Amino acid sequence: QVQLVESGGGLVQAGGSLRLSCVASGYTFNMYSMGWFRQAPGEEREFVASISGSGAVTRYADSVKGRFTISRDNAKNTLHLQMNILKPEDTAVYYCGRRGQQSTKYDYWGQGTQVTVSS
Repeated sequence: QVQLVESGGGLVQAGGSLRLSCVASGYTFNMYSMGWFRQAPGEEREFVASISGSGAVTRYADSVKGRFTISRDNAKNTLHLQMNILKPEDTAVYYCGRRGQQSTKYDYWGQGTQVTVSS
């Protein structure tokens, strides 16, 4: 069965950095695009970044461009999100997701990891 498990969240001061990881299992990891999304309390889930199966193509939300880097290690079935120059508005639960083949829709999600940025 498909499983996605995020880790690496925590409490950090504004301007600091965190590195999130998402370990995938139950499918051929390099065949699927992956993405990071986040959800703050009372708000809808929003797109953060995505990466193609090979890692060649990446996309970022304007709000994180230049600060966050999405990457993947296909040999380890692991997705990463390096977050630098964190801001209080980055505070949210961060989720990794798998994009369905031949689709822009995400069909599996991890349990999420909390990122809290203090001012």
